[in-house]
Amino acid sequence: MKDISVIIINYNTAKYTLECVQSVLEHTSTDLSFDIIVVDNNSEADDFKHLETHFPKEDHVSLHRSIINTGFGGGNMFGAQFAKSKYLLFLNNDAMLKNDCLGILHRYMEMHSNVGVSSAQNYDEFNEHVISFDHDKGIRKLVFGRSFLEKNFSKKHPKRKKKHTEPITVNFVNGAFMFFRSDVFGKVGGFDTNIFLYFEEMDICFRMRQLGFTSVLVPEAKILHYQGVSTGMSKQISKEGFLSHIYVIKKNYSYVKYAFIRFYYCLTFLIKPKKWFLLPTILKGAHLSESLKQKQKIKF
Repeated sequence: MKDISVIIINYNTAKYTLECVQSVLEHTSTDLSFDIIVVDNNSEADDFKHLETHFPKEDHVSLHRSIINTGFGGGNMFGAQFAKSKYLLFLNNDAMLKNDCLGILHRYMEMHSNVGVSSAQNYDEFNEHVISFDHDKGIRKLVFGRSFLEKNFSKKHPKRKKKHTEPITVNFVNGAFMFFRSDVFGKVGGFDTNIFLYFEEMDICFRMRQLGFTSVLVPEAKILHYQGVSTGMSKQISKEGFLSHIYVIKKNYSYVKYAFIRFYYCLTFLIKPKKWFLLPTILKGAHLSESLKQKQKIKF
């Protein structure tokens, strides 16, 4: 068994994937045994060919192609089947290691058995500190806002925009870099593959908390995270995030909380013209039948 398996998804961004793989190879301590598992999530033929042609020829770096785009959770679960390690790092292909993140988090997790997942501090391409964790998006956050919660309930809601210097327990860490204890990842059943994009972190970290495991940001570990490269932004992507959020709320919380949040969105969307395109979705219950996942086609 290896110490760590790094799982990276490529979807039509081979240039970033190759850079990401190289950053892991360059920055990871030789004291660790690790492998890198790259999953191509059914990219266009030209992109996959570029990835395949320039892929590192090393025994501990492997490439696997899915015949259909299964989304973030599905792609990572596809890659996880090839992992045989004590720890799993799910790393966005647009996130590049700035230091020995694997070594830092491996040492931290070895000393803190109650931590189920840890993460690195994110910086953008201009080396500016960016948000690396978030608070559960429930009733309090929607009604009062993050700033109110961070000011008045800072212990449970630490400041996201603060540049922390010591490890800090959070609700959930950024999905760009999630360093799991493999046995804990297994106990909670891994990522929920019903979710195509977004809120996988909130969901899995919530399920870990139910088993007594925490999520921690370890700011000593640092990554460069290109913002928005892996998914881009559009109305359809915004809708996908909204569908995922409602699904996670309905799945993990009481029906009363789900009903309140649905009612809240119905009211607020009425007075926000930019959100009118989401009104039919929430009125119909925000079913996953509207997800991009249902529109994917098999391509061999």
